[in-house]
Amino acid sequence: MEIVNRSSIENEIPDVLSDTSVWSLVPHKVSETTAEIWAGTLFPYLRKPALSRIIVYINNTEVSRIDITLDQWQRPFRRVSKRFYTLLTLNNLQPNQEYKAVLFQQLEDDALNYAGDWLLLKTAYFSTLPLALPTSENDAFTVSLSSCFYEHKDYGQTAQAFKMLYANDKNVFKPDIKFMVGDQVYLDIGADSLSPLTNEVRLRIADDYAKHWQALGSMLSRGGAWMLPDDHEYWNDYPFYDGIVPTLYMLKIPKIRAAWKGASEDGVKHIQQTKALVDTFTIGNDLSFCIADLRSSRSKTQFINKAGFAELIKWITTLTTPGVLVIPQVLVTQENKLERNLLSFKKQYTALLNALATASHDIVVLSGDVHFGRICSVDIGTQGVKLIEVVASPTSNLTGVNSVASSEPSYCPEKFPDPKAKLDINWPERDVEYYDKPYKLSTTKGRWFSSYWRERTNEHMMTIGFNKIDGIVKMTVQAWLIRKTDANENPRAQFKDPFTISLN
Repeated sequence: MEIVNRSSIENEIPDVLSDTSVWSLVPHKVSETTAEIWAGTLFPYLRKPALSRIIVYINNTEVSRIDITLDQWQRPFRRVSKRFYTLLTLNNLQPNQEYKAVLFQQLEDDALNYAGDWLLLKTAYFSTLPLALPTSENDAFTVSLSSCFYEHKDYGQTAQAFKMLYANDKNVFKPDIKFMVGDQVYLDIGADSLSPLTNEVRLRIADDYAKHWQALGSMLSRGGAWMLPDDHEYWNDYPFYDGIVPTLYMLKIPKIRAAWKGASEDGVKHIQQTKALVDTFTIGNDLSFCIADLRSSRSKTQFINKAGFAELIKWITTLTTPGVLVIPQVLVTQENKLERNLLSFKKQYTALLNALATASHDIVVLSGDVHFGRICSVDIGTQGVKLIEVVASPTSNLTGVNSVASSEPSYCPEKFPDPKAKLDINWPERDVEYYDKPYKLSTTKGRWFSSYWRERTNEHMMTIGFNKIDGIVKMTVQAWLIRKTDANENPRAQFKDPFTISLN
């Protein structure tokens, strides 16, 4: 590790020591003038520092510093005595500015002659939101979209791909913020899920977070993040446990299920920082975003509780600009007989579609979960409004026997809503336009007795850029192949030319 003396932290910006370390420094939600910063470690063998410090810079100039004392550290998991974090809010920031935050620990061992010296732990980078969308075709407010990360066989490739994207000099592809829309961790994979001991259940979940967050280090430390949980942040098809997956057998025992659920909730709330079911923000008067957790409050009859659903409907029905709805499962879908999707909750799904049909502006849906990538659009309602859905999944495919969940792109249903579902909607079903050529995600054949048994969609993430040209909001989408690179070691672009569309 790098040791920095007191004078150098006053005057210099130290370089990043390691992109995947045992420490995490994660920018979470940002606004025009604020940023939430998560600092800490998910590994059990580190002790809380007596004094730590975060220094924030613009263009190599220090703009603020925050000391973190021993009593500010918190435990991310109840009934797990080790691992710690703190969540800080940076205020009085400038809109549309790039910042750098550096985390240090003061060394305490006088015997090593390090008294008063500082140890560099982690560096993070983020941008604040702009006051309006860019008006140049060479610039954009850009979000990244990703889901489904299984760290086995990833070898740091996802984090490296995002790091290179973030260094991109083309602003239409460089992410300002990121939406990670589910299955950032897989807590239900492996025979160790069959432990009958509640403490082992909690420790396994904490360890899974540690190894996944370490593998994603360079991605998590770049750009403000909104993270949504899907089922694998809890367990397959959460909150239900009536499936036939063998590794979920112990969920039938109430005390095991309670321990698993509690530790999973802690990870979602304290690490992924998903606390509100519905979160919204706007880019000036140009574009509105709604991020909706459709998993955590799920019940037998609804994918989000009544209060959360009311907030979601209010956002849809009061839009004064094009909208971007960020959710963990796809909206343009068919019924799934194996496990529940949004269409499994027909009454609420119908109410959502009928609300979307009353929107005054086009709505873009960003989602994941399904282990394939896809772009499609469909006219909805009777007001000339279009729904455009962009799906990015996975960033890292499941391996071994679990790789049977791999998939190639699906272009169903042909009409939306799916006529087979027989929903009580107040507008006619419409043909779905799937942009399969030239915007199809590539696949790789599977092989028995290998890590990947079935044909799988190649690992990828997407960037979605927004700008406003001649008063019209434009959207540009590109998919980036994580495990294939170009001559400059950047992730390879999947589409020869980006997908573009104007939003009403």
